[in-house]
Amino acid sequence: MSKNTQQHEISKGHSLWSDAWLRLKKNKMAMASLVILIVISVMCFIIPAFPIISDPNTQDLNNTFSSPDFTNWLGTDQSGRDLLARLLYGGQISLLVGLVATTVSVIIGLVYGAIAGYAGGKTDSLMMRIVDILYGLPFLVLVILFSLLISEHAKELTDNLVDRWPDQEVLIKKFINLVPLFVAIGALGWLTMARVARAQVLTLKKQEFVEAAVSLGLTHRRILLRHIMPNMLGPVIVYATLTVPGFVLTEATLSFLGLGVESPNSSWGILLSEGANYMETYPRLLIIPSIIFSLTLLALNFLGDGLRDALDPKAAKD
Repeated sequence: MSKNTQQHEISKGHSLWSDAWLRLKKNKMAMASLVILIVISVMCFIIPAFPIISDPNTQDLNNTFSSPDFTNWLGTDQSGRDLLARLLYGGQISLLVGLVATTVSVIIGLVYGAIAGYAGGKTDSLMMRIVDILYGLPFLVLVILFSLLISEHAKELTDNLVDRWPDQEVLIKKFINLVPLFVAIGALGWLTMARVARAQVLTLKKQEFVEAAVSLGLTHRRILLRHIMPNMLGPVIVYATLTVPGFVLTEATLSFLGLGVESPNSSWGILLSEGANYMETYPRLLIIPSIIFSLTLLALNFLGDGLRDALDPKAAKD
């Protein structure tokens, strides 16, 4: 590399995100996990759009528990439904529940915990006592009650959207009916995120760059948004990646109780629950969804660790 090129690179510099991307690319496990997640996402959200995948709700009682063949690549289940189609369509719902609920919980927990940690004193004590009280309440019971509470509003929204776009009735009912589940899990799953955010703020607000910002007379909002929160990205992202599979399991539990994803729709949680009933006679009904779910979980964990290392400013030592 010539001297002029080197000087140009130095003068151009790198942003936090470009430096993080360079460090992430060096982490082979994180990049492999990213590729796996992209492949799984493409399989779940894009492949079903092609006619090679059959309708996951079509039942054939004369073809139950069939072995894999050229028509049903992974065989059929107890109702004669194509297992591959149910796995891909179920992945859409499971991933959406995990991602949307995690986004909601991260936003609520991040804002709540950051305000508590930055305010300190009696405000911090009061806000965290509220968190402690909510921690003492059964999470699943709260999710069920909250989901039932907002389900009526979701029904009204569904009717309004169907009246406006009648040709999209099936698609609207499929996803709007999941809104109570998204909101309930996300709105009640922010407690741990609040504690993580508060702990990070308590540590960061003692740092010299925050004290310098205060001495310059910057507003509290600017200090939080521009100086403290960007330095919290590592723990937040790691927590988010670990929360997604946890929320998917919560959805599976609710679906098993008949309060989550309703039949004939499927999710990975429903497939695992149904497969467990035939574990001894038809183990593939449990093994195949378990492999996909475990692979997704591991990929999220490894990618979260890689992102944490890449976004850590202290790791920038080249």
